[in-house]
Amino acid sequence: MDYSQFLNMIPEATLMLALIIVFCADFALSKSPRKTYVLSILTGALLLCQLVPCFLAEPATAFGGLYVSSAIVNVMKTVLTLGTFIVVVMSQSWLNNHATKISGEFYLLVISTLLGMYMMMSAGHFLMFFLGLEMASVPMACLVAFDRYKQKSAEAAAKYILTATFSSGVMLYGISFLYGAVGTLYFDDMAAQIQLTPLTIMGMVFFFSGLGFKISLVPFHFWTADTYEGAPTPVTGYLSVVSKGAATLTLAIILMHVFGRLVEYWQPLLWIVIMLTITVGNLMAIRQNELKRFMAFSSISQAGYIMLAVVGNSAASLTALTFYVLVYVAANMAVFTVISTVEENNGGKTQMNAYNGLYQTNPKLALLMTLALFSLAGIPPFAGMFSKFFVFMAAVGGHESAPFWPYFVVFIALLNTVVSLYYYLLIVKAMYITKEENPLPTFKNGAAINWSLAICTVGILLFGICSCIYEWIDKAAVAM
Repeated sequence: MDYSQFLNMIPEATLMLALIIVFCADFALSKSPRKTYVLSILTGALLLCQLVPCFLAEPATAFGGLYVSSAIVNVMKTVLTLGTFIVVVMSQSWLNNHATKISGEFYLLVISTLLGMYMMMSAGHFLMFFLGLEMASVPMACLVAFDRYKQKSAEAAAKYILTATFSSGVMLYGISFLYGAVGTLYFDDMAAQIQLTPLTIMGMVFFFSGLGFKISLVPFHFWTADTYEGAPTPVTGYLSVVSKGAATLTLAIILMHVFGRLVEYWQPLLWIVIMLTITVGNLMAIRQNELKRFMAFSSISQAGYIMLAVVGNSAASLTALTFYVLVYVAANMAVFTVISTVEENNGGKTQMNAYNGLYQTNPKLALLMTLALFSLAGIPPFAGMFSKFFVFMAAVGGHESAPFWPYFVVFIALLNTVVSLYYYLLIVKAMYITKEENPLPTFKNGAAINWSLAICTVGILLFGICSCIYEWIDKAAVAM
């Protein structure tokens, strides 16, 4: 065996090294009262260092095409690593209060999940993709159940793992159809040989259904609200942005590359699923009073917007998708950081009425929450407006054969943007307008929370106006 091929997997190799370092540090600090603090600093530093190999990695292949890394995949690895870093920073306060003795396991599970996402995105073979997917899903279920003193956390993990198991079975069933029809599971070979047959259509639909669960597309979204509500808030944030980003890029690459010849069949499927996902997510979010369930349905709607880019079936689609995920990481993690700190200082409450009058006592926190919500809604001049604009432009491009439907789908998405603005403003109304006799008292955030909010706020304000970021992503997408 040629072990030198691991040199082509620098991001994965360095992340595996980080996992080993954290594992050894967890043992060395087993009796230290400052264990959580030290491990948080160590894990955060390792993830910051991980940005370097992700950013500088060159496109490469290894192990006979099982591993295939492209420029756009390396860009997404950089984005997801940044999102994971924010999760690690914001989780320090929660771990200090809830899980001091097992904080090492939390960081190990987070890194393990990220490693699985790396492998999933860099797969060049369906079985390698499936192994990466499971490597990401199983530790994620453990993270959802991490709050061992909370019944809802165990319930959320049970729902997540049962649905994940069922969706994995459906996906494997579809992959077996594809193997039976083509005789290979390598992406390149399948793309060259695939033909329109009932077997390949069934395989494609089953595969899409299995991965649709990971992205929370309608009608595969039923697990999302219960899992988001029951999971620890830092884990909910991780699940909503990092996991979703990896799954969406992987699905986009496979649809555009492997199933490129069947584009006229999977595009109408995407049109229907996207309209349902955006509309159902928005309408259900309006009815929520619990903020984590509220953000769950918001994330379902956002998944529809992310997948809207794929409809364009071009390099611009991958650029828009990756840029949207980057902006979404900044805005959504800012929201969940605020939810986490309010929850910690308000007896664990996550109801919307807990934010009544927040501006009176914690004006800076209310302002940052407002900026993040405006970005999620796509209000200018925040980065969310630019990300939605690029997604809409990518969706309507390159459809000479069916020019009506892409514009109709984008029109539905634009209408839903107005709906989303309404329910995001419900939180703003609670913080600034709704009167509360006993609002949440003034409190000071820890340094970790402040750093997390600062990073997210910089992203919300600058990602949209710094054109070099979009150009960097576009260059990587064109080079694929």
